[in-house]
Amino acid sequence: MLDPIVNFIVLVFNWIGRGIGLVIAAALLPFVAFGVWYKKRGWMIKAAVGLVIVSIIASYVYLFAITQFWSGFDRDYAQVYKSEPGSPSAGDALATSTETNKQCQTSHIVSATADLIDFNVNQNTWIPSTLFSKLGFFGIPWKNTPYFDNKAAFQLGVNKALRRTTIELVDRLGRVRGTSGINQNLQEARTGLAYDEDSWYVSLDPFGFRTTTQTNYRRAREKLLEFNKEQQSCVTNFDARPDNLLEFFDRITKDIGSTSDILRRRMEASNLGWFDPRADDRFWFAYGELYAYSGILTAAHADFSEVISNRNLSQLWDRTEDQLKSALNLTPGIISNGHEASWIMPTHLATMGFYILRVRANLVEMRDVLDR
Repeated sequence: MLDPIVNFIVLVFNWIGRGIGLVIAAALLPFVAFGVWYKKRGWMIKAAVGLVIVSIIASYVYLFAITQFWSGFDRDYAQVYKSEPGSPSAGDALATSTETNKQCQTSHIVSATADLIDFNVNQNTWIPSTLFSKLGFFGIPWKNTPYFDNKAAFQLGVNKALRRTTIELVDRLGRVRGTSGINQNLQEARTGLAYDEDSWYVSLDPFGFRTTTQTNYRRAREKLLEFNKEQQSCVTNFDARPDNLLEFFDRITKDIGSTSDILRRRMEASNLGWFDPRADDRFWFAYGELYAYSGILTAAHADFSEVISNRNLSQLWDRTEDQLKSALNLTPGIISNGHEASWIMPTHLATMGFYILRVRANLVEMRDVLDR
């Protein structure tokens, strides 16, 4: 009685097996044809073709190594920029300072920015300008695939925060009011970080040789360190005023607000869950930005310690740092961009967006306190 049903099920699975076999055969056909052609060639052609194949394989192995292994990554790295209560603000004279040997407190924000540049381009390879990353997968950009783009997106997110910070250092924090001169070291640091993020040694548009991205970023780091050396000798200024901190909050809230909009647009464009190839680079871009701001805001707490104490912002600031830590603890192995109501495939982009908006809300609240 059940024989017809069993036979039908067996027949269905046979069809499925044959279909899979045909697909595999079609996929392997070019390689089989190439193997037949390769066997018939002379040893010189075999050697040349073999060298090309080995070079391609080696390039992918190299790309795998530099994109999958992250050096110096530490969710708690920001703790090194914390200062003890009562510590001097950036630019204040130290207790050891004398008339003949002036010493001032250096900027933790500048130190954090320089350290993050070091993390991006010295401790790790700068992926966006790497040739094999720029070439993509046989012409397909890696960001349109699920592979090899997470670290690049993370680095770009970090760099977005660094660019914003150097702009604020030049325009407000590193000068006294708007009528004072711009510090040349900070200006050159800003210019260096504004350089194209994907420049290799050779450019096709315009054609010719270029300075690589990482070289310019390393120079920017050197200029930041030079500024702090001058700051230590009380030669330069760091204006830790409440209105400067207020403006800094304004810029950061707008910066991370635009990133939350990037996440929103991707969520609206797709709900493929685990199979969305663009969800991972959006997630890691936002993660990288929060990773950078975690250190920069902790450093700002030290630089503006007097302002924070006078305006009773310590509790709000600690809460913001705790929220940044919570966001950085979100590191899923595979990024899913499912529907918000889905119980099978989660939406990590919405979760990251939630953390971003929590941090932003706290910054707005602190900004309002400063504006009273």
